[in-house]
Amino acid sequence: MIYKELQPHDQLTDFVKSYWWFNNATPNPLDFTILPDGCFDLLVHFRNNKLIETSLTGIWTKQVDVSIEPNTQIFGIRFKLLAVDHIFKNKIADILNSESPVENGFWHINKTDFSDLNNATEHFDKIMLSILSNKNSIDLKKKNLFNLLQQTNGELTVQQYSKQVFWTSRQINRYFNERFGISLKQYCNILKVFASFKHIKNGQLYPEYNYFDRSHFIKSVKKHTGVNPEDLYENKNDRFLQLTTTAKK
Repeated sequence: MIYKELQPHDQLTDFVKSYWWFNNATPNPLDFTILPDGCFDLLVHFRNNKLIETSLTGIWTKQVDVSIEPNTQIFGIRFKLLAVDHIFKNKIADILNSESPVENGFWHINKTDFSDLNNATEHFDKIMLSILSNKNSIDLKKKNLFNLLQQTNGELTVQQYSKQVFWTSRQINRYFNERFGISLKQYCNILKVFASFKHIKNGQLYPEYNYFDRSHFIKSVKKHTGVNPEDLYENKNDRFLQLTTTAKK
């Protein structure tokens, strides 16, 4: 298995979390469970380095089991939610916990050379920077909200976020439901669980974030991952890809 991550252009950090590349160079299928991370992805699939299909995912609120066939490669762009409004200019609520096909010609994917990942990422950097240069100014309320969500790992209440970004909780929830298909509270729970993975990987199986007690923590982890913290920590057969590829801290 070969897994790589590359960072986007500095001016894209509000919109793109990372580029990534996965290659199953083994003769056997590789089975993984992908866990919710609060992002959505553009996925470009290859077989023997030949383009097969492209798809766009929504937000995942629960685990998804995948099987990667031999000689299969996947290039992904992991987007932050602000990209929905400012890069895609469309909602992703309809593809919550699913994905939708995208034409291979989208962003000239079918003409992009993925044999050099640095050149490929520069290609997409330029496209997205061009899109952003042609748009209206970024909504500061949304930008501040998403920055605060990332900084706090979703620990605050909806009311606390509302007060800090001067945006009513009703308006925020309407925005989240219409654009992403979930409420802000649901999204916060995903961020809290995802942030706990680095602690779980280090054997810290008690809550590090804003949970009522350990029972509440376990219930929340299981809701979004399908398993208990102990199972995530054991990570048998490197089943949970994000825990396998994330360095301990």
